Amino acid sequence: MTPSTAGRDLRADARLNRAQIIEAARALFAERGPDVPTEEVARRACVGTGTLYRRFPDRQALISAVALDGFHRVVAIARTAEDEEPDAWRALTRFAHQAGTELRLATWLSVWFASTWADLQRDPENRRLREILLKILDRLVRRAQSDGDMRRDVDTGDLALLIALLLRPIPGLRAELTQRSADRSLALMFDSLRARDDAQQLPDRGITTADLDPHN
Repeated sequence: MTPSTAGRDLRADARLNRAQIIEAARALFAERGPDVPTEEVARRACVGTGTLYRRFPDRQALISAVALDGFHRVVAIARTAEDEEPDAWRALTRFAHQAGTELRLATWLSVWFASTWADLQRDPENRRLREILLKILDRLVRRAQSDGDMRRDVDTGDLALLIALLLRPIPGLRAELTQRSADRSLALMFDSLRARDDAQQLPDRGITTADLDPHN
């Protein structure tokens, strides 16, 4: 093995270890919350605690990485729904239901740990992913309205905030009940977003993606 090959293998091992740790932490956080001991995360990832701390020097770094990984997954789900579904309405409902677990965990970590939220707001990768996701949702909302499926007095920011609020975890609620509640709430939400002649007019103007920009 040449020195250059050894270096590539080491980098590959480091990337694999990092991915294993994030996946293990993601699963444990979803099951039991982010207070799971780091030693347990290391065991689930099949790495030593020393390896874990080399990749993530403290719990905050690990939580931020898991949240950012969740946002990557959410964007991938949105892209796939837009590409595969025959119309925008189906793409939106598919996205909301499939992204629920990832959005719930990422939102939970961000909301309950203020420093995680602050770190993510400063992270250029998080901002890039956020902009991609909102652009996809905006295209789908416009198309659904053009197709006559979605009421026209809502905007993309309205939809994004509704989904975030509905998927926000309730501490102490059983995982099974959390999932059932989320599915039912999303179904009710989309029923209220359907275009219909007798819909009650919403107050004020719609919330846009620009309204959601923390830098505005």
